[in-house]
Amino acid sequence: MKQKITVLGPGSWGTALAQVLAENGHEVNLWGDNPAQIDEINTYHTNRHYLPDLKIPESVKGQKDLKIAVKDADAILLVVPTKAIRSVAKQLATLVENNPYIIHASKGLEQGSHKRISEVINEEIPAEKRKGMIVLSGPSHAEEVAVHDITTITAASPDDEAAKYVQQTFMNHYLRIYTNNDVVGVETGAALKNIIAIGSGAIAGLGFGDNAKAAIMTRGLAEISRLGVAMGAEALTFSGLSGVGDLIVTCTSVHSRNWRAGNMLGKGQNLQDILDNMGMIVEGVSTTKAAMELAQKLEVEMPITETIYRVLYEDKDIDQAAKEIMMRDGKVENEFS
Repeated sequence: MKQKITVLGPGSWGTALAQVLAENGHEVNLWGDNPAQIDEINTYHTNRHYLPDLKIPESVKGQKDLKIAVKDADAILLVVPTKAIRSVAKQLATLVENNPYIIHASKGLEQGSHKRISEVINEEIPAEKRKGMIVLSGPSHAEEVAVHDITTITAASPDDEAAKYVQQTFMNHYLRIYTNNDVVGVETGAALKNIIAIGSGAIAGLGFGDNAKAAIMTRGLAEISRLGVAMGAEALTFSGLSGVGDLIVTCTSVHSRNWRAGNMLGKGQNLQDILDNMGMIVEGVSTTKAAMELAQKLEVEMPITETIYRVLYEDKDIDQAAKEIMMRDGKVENEFS
C-alpha cells in the first residue's frame, strides 16, 4: 500500500533512503534546515555535497517547513545527527496529528545522558502520538544503496507489527530488511562500531596491515558486546547485521567517515582540522566520549575505546597508544567480564 513518508535529514543516508522509498512507490517528503540544499533537491534533483552522482527521483519533494513536511505522514523517518535528535523530536511532538510510525536510522549516544536514540525520542514524543518506535540499522553505505548495491539491514522494535511495517515499506530487490526485537542491542552496536572504525582507520594510517585490522575488529566486537549486555542487550544480537555486520562495513571501507577520520589521525593530522575539513558529522568522536563515561559507570572494561578516547580527547600520541595497548597484561580471550 502506498504510504506518505517524511524523511528528516537530507544527508547521504537520509537521501538514499528517500530514494528507496520513492522507488518503492511511496510519497516522500525530504525535510532539511538548509534552504539552498532543499532548493537544489527540488530544482535539480541532486544532493551533490553528500551523493554527487545520484539523480534523486523527481517524486521526492524537498521541504523547508517541518510542519508541512510531516502533515498527514503515515511514517516519519529521522536521519539527523545524534546531537539534533532531541530538539527535532520535541518539535515533532507539537506537530504530529495522525499517530505516525516513528522510525530512526541515526547512530550514536546522546552526550551527557548517554541515552540511546530511541530512548530520547520516546521521552520527547508521547506514546499516544505515535503508532510505534522502530530502529533501522545495519551494514549500509549510502553510496552503495544509492546505486542499488545489495544491502541487508535490520528493523528493530518491541512491537513486531511495527517492525514488519518497516520491513514491508522499505524492502525491495536491492535492500533486504530483517526484523528484530532487541532494540538495545541494535542501537548499541550501531553506535559503538563507529568508535572501532576510528581505530581501524588509525591502524591503517599508521601503516599496519590485515592482521592488525582483524585484531581491532574482533577485540572491538568483544568490547561492544560487553557494554551492550551490561546495558540490557542480548549477546546474540552482536553476531548479527547491526553487530558484526555493521562493524565489518564501517571498519573496512573508505566510504566510512569514521574510518577516514581515523586514517587521517594515524597519518599525523590534527583532529580539529580533520573534523573541519570532513564536511560531515563524524559520530564516532562524540560517541567515544559517551561510551567511555558509560563504561566507567557500568564498570565495563573497554581498553580499545579507552585508548581511542585518550587519543581524541587527551592528545595521546597515537603511535605510543598502539604500543601500550599491545603491552597490557595477558588476558583470557573468551572472558566476557
